[in-house]
Amino acid sequence: MKDRVSITMLDDGIADVRLIRTDKMNALDPAMFAGIAEAIGMLRETKGLRVVVLSGEGRAFCAGLDLTSLSSGPSDGKKQGEGSVTGNLGGRSHGIANLAQYVAWGWRELPVPVIAAAHGVAFGGGFQILSGADIRFIHPDTRCAIMEMKWGLVPDMAGFPLWRGNVRDDVIRELTYTNREFKGTEAHALGFATHVSETPLEDALNLARILALKNPAAMRGAKTLCNAMADGTDAELLALESSEQVKVIRTPNQMEAVAAEMQKRKPVFTD
Repeated sequence: MKDRVSITMLDDGIADVRLIRTDKMNALDPAMFAGIAEAIGMLRETKGLRVVVLSGEGRAFCAGLDLTSLSSGPSDGKKQGEGSVTGNLGGRSHGIANLAQYVAWGWRELPVPVIAAAHGVAFGGGFQILSGADIRFIHPDTRCAIMEMKWGLVPDMAGFPLWRGNVRDDVIRELTYTNREFKGTEAHALGFATHVSETPLEDALNLARILALKNPAAMRGAKTLCNAMADGTDAELLALESSEQVKVIRTPNQMEAVAAEMQKRKPVFTD
């Protein structure tokens, strides 16, 4: 993982996660897929984690699939695709997802907010990883594309379940069918990004500092509700609101949130 993804723990339980394959604009090769999946797994087990900020080092957020790496033949006697990202596309190796899907979908499964900061390029799989974040800051000049059709492929890294509810159906179809590029400003206008920013990473970290001071149990419940909105029925969502509230109301952390707010001080929460 260490040569593809870095995790730096900042104050207040903020994880600064960066894609660091800078010589390839953070393109996705098998090691990058494995590194991102490992990073998500480590974050899931990190005590005191409050917020994740995801970004790319160097000139880009992520340039998408490294086709040269992924299409190269095995050198150790294995059959083509055996043990690789593309070797078992239908297999559910990570819960409801395969490995390729998990590097985007896995951010939604983390119990804390994930804030992404994109610049430079967010193509194909990189654009789908960006879409996995709860909140997305994007530089206005970021080059974006649902790129897969260019290479005769379909988007298969969790983009469709992540995009629904944010972007109109016909817009997703047009961008998928044509694989045309669009800038960060258009990504925001269409619903793919939350904010346009000249300094996306700085703004993402600033927001993370705000979210890190919220009741972590309430934040987990709120993310559970947000994740359920896309396909939950009205009855299911109403019931889920109630059940999540029961988990937090009158608990020590909820009372601490009230006390800190009334006393105008920094809260101290426990896991």
